[in-house]
Amino acid sequence: MYDVVLLTLATERGAAAGCGSGGGACCATPATGDTSAGTPSGTSAGTPSDTSGGAPSGTSAGTPSDTSPAPACATGDTTICGDDAGPGDPPRVPVLRCADALTDAGARVETVTAYSDAEIDEVLARLDGPPRPDGLTFPDPDSKTRLVIATGSDAQLRAVLRRMVRRYAPPPSRRPDDLAGNRTVPDLPPIGILPLDPDRGGAQRDLVAQLGLPREPAAVAAAVLAGRTRRLDLLRNDGGSVTLDGALLGAADESGRPLHWRGRVEVDDAVLATGEEPLLACAVGNAGGYARLDGLPLLTDPDPADGRIDVAVAVPVVTRGRWGRKRMRFEVRRASGRAVAVIPRDSDVPYLDDGVEATLNRKRSWWIEPQAWAVFTG
Repeated sequence: MYDVVLLTLATERGAAAGCGSGGGACCATPATGDTSAGTPSGTSAGTPSDTSGGAPSGTSAGTPSDTSPAPACATGDTTICGDDAGPGDPPRVPVLRCADALTDAGARVETVTAYSDAEIDEVLARLDGPPRPDGLTFPDPDSKTRLVIATGSDAQLRAVLRRMVRRYAPPPSRRPDDLAGNRTVPDLPPIGILPLDPDRGGAQRDLVAQLGLPREPAAVAAAVLAGRTRRLDLLRNDGGSVTLDGALLGAADESGRPLHWRGRVEVDDAVLATGEEPLLACAVGNAGGYARLDGLPLLTDPDPADGRIDVAVAVPVVTRGRWGRKRMRFEVRRASGRAVAVIPRDSDVPYLDDGVEATLNRKRSWWIEPQAWAVFTG
């Protein structure tokens, strides 16, 4: 039988009050600055000028109505914003119910609440494989320990996957021969996802709902013990972070009117925007969380396991009617590929990345890591 760790992210009582969505659900550190991984071979979409290892070589490349943003309120690389429980507080009810179901099935269960990245890393270390001759740390493909992440938002899930990538991605100078040529990370261990916010399974559509994964604690427990998995693509970026669902660049003013911005958008060798014309939004999608913007279809049928990034830009176009009146419509340009680069021409372009708010003021590149992470499906 398996050892199962039920991991919940939280913050110390009183810290980062009001952070996130759903009553303060956790958010991850803003995606800036700490790249730690290597370069997939054969990528063709824009070498970022601000990367320090981890971007693909040879790359050229408004707020949606159904998304509840989780502000990027973590500081440094140590604070986890989340449920406002303090140290020693009991686990949430869904966590207890999942733990009971696992125990009843014969599993050995431990509940852990992490208050820092270091405490997340301590949990992830239990998934390490045996020592390798090259000294690298890779996950154990035959591990008897299984991990369930209790999440109040997709941003919390991203926070754990980000630490997992940092743990297992080898530096470019030590890239092993047994790592796939189109990947910078090995196969990450599968995880169970226990949603703490039932509303996110409805109109708001969190990643669990998009993937059709179980939501009820007993069903999550059964899925973890059954062991059936589904491998999914992962987006990495040259800011050192990861994206599971997608990113949306653009914003609206206090009255809800979209704020236009300018930027160059390249997907592999295709140029969607040159940076000279105003943009309403740019969606970078792995799954479908940012497929629509206030009813405007951006991404068409994104597939989180097809090995490609889906990208769309919405460009406002002014036309004149029969009587000379000006009319506004939106032209949506789409492309898919291995990597995308966005170069803002305006300073501080607002964006959401897996629900985490941030601003972009320099080039940012995302690239695909095919089938890099996995979930227990039931």
